[in-house]
Amino acid sequence: MKKIVAFFLVLALVFGMTSCSGSSGNKIGIILIGDENEGYSLSHIEGIKKVAKERNIEGNLVWCYNVPQEEECYDKCISCIEQGCKLIITNSYGHQYYAEQAAKEHPEVKFVCMTGDTAKSSGLPNLSNAFNRIFQSRYVSGVVAGMKIKELVENNKLSDNNFTAEGKVKTGYVGAFPFAEVVSGYTSFFLGMQSVYSDVIMDVSFTYSWSDLLAEKTTAEMLIANGAVVIGQHADTVGAPQACEAANVAGMPVYSVGYNIDMLSAAPHAALTSATNDWSVYYDHCFDQFLKGERIDVDWSEGYESGAVKITQLGPECAPGTAEEVAKAEEAIKNGTLHVFDTNKFTVNGEKVTEIFRIDTDGDYVPDSVNGIVNGYFDESEYTSAPTFLCDIDGITKLN
Repeated sequence: MKKIVAFFLVLALVFGMTSCSGSSGNKIGIILIGDENEGYSLSHIEGIKKVAKERNIEGNLVWCYNVPQEEECYDKCISCIEQGCKLIITNSYGHQYYAEQAAKEHPEVKFVCMTGDTAKSSGLPNLSNAFNRIFQSRYVSGVVAGMKIKELVENNKLSDNNFTAEGKVKTGYVGAFPFAEVVSGYTSFFLGMQSVYSDVIMDVSFTYSWSDLLAEKTTAEMLIANGAVVIGQHADTVGAPQACEAANVAGMPVYSVGYNIDMLSAAPHAALTSATNDWSVYYDHCFDQFLKGERIDVDWSEGYESGAVKITQLGPECAPGTAEEVAKAEEAIKNGTLHVFDTNKFTVNGEKVTEIFRIDTDGDYVPDSVNGIVNGYFDESEYTSAPTFLCDIDGITKLN
């Protein structure tokens, strides 16, 4: 009988280590859509571990990896609470609905939903949202791409297949879902490219998954076959950079701009840079408020002004002068002289835009309330931390 009991105790210990792990005490639960093998979650893990080490609370973390945006997320929330967690953080948009359910049932526990957008409307005093202004670094990564496109054109490195009939250079973008977060990201990337080389168009194709290496790779290959010379991405694997690398090595002028992590190891000849986050900036602020017993900000969003966003190192294939142009753009964003969604910089159906709504009031997934254009630009992430830009601007075509 003792051997049977010991066997089940060992199984319980193993299960606890593989699904969630942490020490006793006043803990913080971390519920992630992925793990260290997926760039988006890796950036969160690195940020959390950095701050936890600095604050000497590493033993108070309960880690839950590869949690889908399903009922399992609610179960993990409850499991974390049962293990003593007083703060629970989720890192993917679809997690928020399950976290909000747990927050209603457990007012003594604080919840932060990354990329979420329901904390303000829920009215729950223990529910918060946070997301970095990644659209800023996506714009800057677009500047990097624009510099490369300009160099390729000036040096006659492109073929007829790389141009439209109107003479515009073709680019592509591998998107996960047609959500505002993704639309905001690829639009800011496109505007960054246009700020350097105006005669450019971009085709966007969605994989309908945050992390699917094969789908991202084949989608990028399709865009390359259509003539794209730069492939950006809002997807979490190295699939698109790998496709760019293979084409580049085969002699095609194709380059990659990644997301979350430096892609040079996956695409040493094709990677230009990646838009990325430094999540330690937010986690330091969040943990400070939590440990002091304060209300965690309902909606928190910061960017270059606090170092929360950046681009990774420039690849060796970047055009001459790129570092200088990047520095100019970053400084202009910091001092407020450059607004990514300046309505003087884009049109919709050939016309200047005066209204871009960002709140859906009737449940049809189309924003119909609260105009986001203020002082001539769409003030992304001001009303809620999560991006709300859902406008189809001229020059970008969604293929699916």
